[in-house]
Amino acid sequence: MTQQYKSRLAGLEEAYAQLTTIHNEIEGPGNGIFDRYKHPVLTAQHAPLCWKYDLDPETNPYLMERFGINAAFNAGAIKFNGKYIMVVRVEGADRKSFFAVAESPNGIDHFEFWEHPITMPETNEPDINLYDMRLTAHEDGWIYGLFCTERRDPEAPAHDQSMAIAACGIARTKDLVTWERLADLITNSPQQRNVVLHPEFVDGKYALYTRPQDGFISAGKGGGIGFGLCDNMENAVVDHEAIIDNKQYHTVYEAKNGQGPAPIKTDKGWLHLAHGVRNTAAGLRYTLYMFMTDLKDLTKVTHKPGGYFLAPEGMERVGDVSNVAFCNGWIEDEDGTVFIYYASSDTRMHVATTTVDKLLDYVLNTPADGLRSAASVNTINSIINKNKSLLEV
Repeated sequence: MTQQYKSRLAGLEEAYAQLTTIHNEIEGPGNGIFDRYKHPVLTAQHAPLCWKYDLDPETNPYLMERFGINAAFNAGAIKFNGKYIMVVRVEGADRKSFFAVAESPNGIDHFEFWEHPITMPETNEPDINLYDMRLTAHEDGWIYGLFCTERRDPEAPAHDQSMAIAACGIARTKDLVTWERLADLITNSPQQRNVVLHPEFVDGKYALYTRPQDGFISAGKGGGIGFGLCDNMENAVVDHEAIIDNKQYHTVYEAKNGQGPAPIKTDKGWLHLAHGVRNTAAGLRYTLYMFMTDLKDLTKVTHKPGGYFLAPEGMERVGDVSNVAFCNGWIEDEDGTVFIYYASSDTRMHVATTTVDKLLDYVLNTPADGLRSAASVNTINSIINKNKSLLEV
């Protein structure tokens, strides 16, 4: 082992230690709904050195990266054994994504990956790429991970290597280490992304939030957040998808929308976090929005604030797929604190913190989208006039 090798290894270890021990802090006064934090909680640089480097000086004398990591994003989340856990979509330099578990003692910093990434079993039709896992601790006792499995479209001509089919893969676990792979979800939709398992049985059945889609990227005639029931998860089949939250012209969810993590149950209703997509001159823009469904009738949207809940800001807008905020994981803590884990621009993970009470206030009392410019002005004027009367007292 040369001195140059030793020096380089020491430098890499020091940089990694500094990165994983950064103290995160709230950034700015915020909007009163949630708090953003100064630092991302996970990046590609958080990947352990032993994933990327062959540390044998005989076979890697220059200490080169042997497996590059491009991004860490779109993570499912769960509180497990007292730790704040994310099951992260890690993307290699080879463009293949895989899942890896990262944990933190407090949910806002000191996230570190477990020693090994998840070894996800394959079905008889191997996945080419898999990503964006939603975690649900179901009342049946299992932790389920629902994710997108991507395969090349068998009808694609030889010259087109971009045509793909997205389906919902399903796996379950008790320890987040060993996963049992189940059959892919079957629906009547040509493609499926963003499928989420509801945490409770509904009429004795498993309930799923779906996103019917005609094409791999474009929702086409599909789109909207769907809802369906299935008898079991071992061979899950949803015969009918009822759209509970549709696309809407000239909104933040005009192109497509999808359920984020599994909803949070409150005494007022189920709190939902979703992503909405609209077209811009610079490409697709992804933001997050919220709505509430009835406690008993999950297909009934009772409240839906207008506009977005969270949008990418500053450097969050820069990355592999710019101008994107995406969330498929949040954690409700025992004291009512909510940790919202969101990715920016398909590159890195962030956290925002709030409480169930604040989210209820936001969803129940924020005006709905009036769907016209004049309605927006009316809303502003009503706030101004109310404030004016208060200030004059």
